[in-house]
Amino acid sequence: DTPQLLSCCLNAACMALLDAGLPLTALFCGVTCALQPDGSILLDPTARQEQEARAILTFAIASSDRKVLMATTKGSCSVEEMQQCLAAAQRAAGTIFQFYRDSVRRRYSKC
Repeated sequence: DTPQLLSCCLNAACMALLDAGLPLTALFCGVTCALQPDGSILLDPTARQEQEARAILTFAIASSDRKVLMATTKGSCSVEEMQQCLAAAQRAAGTIFQFYRDSVRRRYSKC
């Protein structure tokens, strides 16, 4: 059970809700960060990068205001490092939400 799988499942669940046409007050997405031994942050880490990381953090982020809906950690990090990972995840969420919009647009433009 890799943390990366959790963010994938969150994204798949949101896309499924969109596809089903369920009314949502906001979209959500999952983003996984790997905090490397040198303090650098990797987004969307590979399994190998997860193994080498000091900590793995997965966040569920709301589209409306980039609010954190859920956070999990594996390993240890400082509060400051966690805040840096969260900021990176919130920035990355914009790319994921744009992917959602593009996917929905492509799906319904074929009708």
